[in-house]
Amino acid sequence: MIKKKTRVRRAKKVSVSKAEKAGRKFCDMPEMAVRQVPQDVDPGRAAFILDMDNIWVNGTVIHYCFFEHTKHDTPTKWTGSAADKSAVRKAFKEWKDLGIGLEFAEVKNLDEAEIRIGFNQDEGSWSYIGTYPMGNISKRKRTMNFGWSLTTSHGKDTALHEIGHSLGAKHEHQNPFAGIQWNRQGVYDYFSGPPNNWSRRKIDSNILDAVSESDVEGSGWDSNSVMHYEFRAALIEGPSPYDSTGIHPAAGLSPKDKSWAQHFYPSLRKKDYINLTPFQSEVIQIEAGGQVNLVIKPQTTRKYTMQSFGEADTLMVLFEDGGTDDPIYLQADDDSGTDYNARIEHRLMKGTTYILRVRLYWANAAGETAVMLW
Repeated sequence: MIKKKTRVRRAKKVSVSKAEKAGRKFCDMPEMAVRQVPQDVDPGRAAFILDMDNIWVNGTVIHYCFFEHTKHDTPTKWTGSAADKSAVRKAFKEWKDLGIGLEFAEVKNLDEAEIRIGFNQDEGSWSYIGTYPMGNISKRKRTMNFGWSLTTSHGKDTALHEIGHSLGAKHEHQNPFAGIQWNRQGVYDYFSGPPNNWSRRKIDSNILDAVSESDVEGSGWDSNSVMHYEFRAALIEGPSPYDSTGIHPAAGLSPKDKSWAQHFYPSLRKKDYINLTPFQSEVIQIEAGGQVNLVIKPQTTRKYTMQSFGEADTLMVLFEDGGTDDPIYLQADDDSGTDYNARIEHRLMKGTTYILRVRLYWANAAGETAVMLW
């Protein structure tokens, strides 16, 4: 006798009660305008541009400043405790200790800072992505905020997480290659309740909306990334085993977090700097995402032009090397997604050394890109 097979039905996840509080607050990123690439740009080229959007040129000294209400005439709530400020300094050091080519310097003047940090406990923790605040956010406004104590294990990871955003990293759970199947109603119920109290739109933008495939480097999903939220099993429909175990990233920077930072910001050595002399082009033979660092020592004080050539998308940034470890930013141009080439015109002084950093987003063919000074 053949027994009739019994179909095993998978239990449907029940909605998470709004009365059930989330265990902790999570990063609440501010809304940012998405870079628009012309529709006639090849999708592959556009992918490189979007992947590199808001990434710093390597070698940049990023200055950060803590808001002090007595000094900056800003809200008292923006001023942090000594312990929390110390935690942020340690987090910057932890990123730097990976051997990356970026430098971090604390300053007291808001006008000198690219990253301006507040500690309003009435808000969540958040940060803008990479270079986005440059030209978009007033010097009197925060580019990063910490909304809870940074002295706990969760607080330490929060500091690493927000600084990761400031370097250009996005939320890892929104990686389109993650394959997380959400219990969407459960996510809405869970995060709309205390202590986060997020709107549906905010939940979408911080959790459920996957980042475009063109906006991420590589295809690997890292469930242990410091850029990944923690999620309980009830919020996940699949894949296995996360629908049973949830996702609980290990503390600190994961190996992939470290490799991401080292990929975009490798350590710089003296041999990485090339002299650029007038009327001699320097061919750029690097991978997309790579960078060349050119040293200019003008023999005459006058107005000079620096320009890229060839079918390529580049970000060109000029610094003045004042003989310190903190070159002065002078000017930049970004030609990505356009038909023109990056070009900087600037008066250079005899006896002064300048550094021209050129980040390559995309090139039509290897060896077809060059930089020239005249």
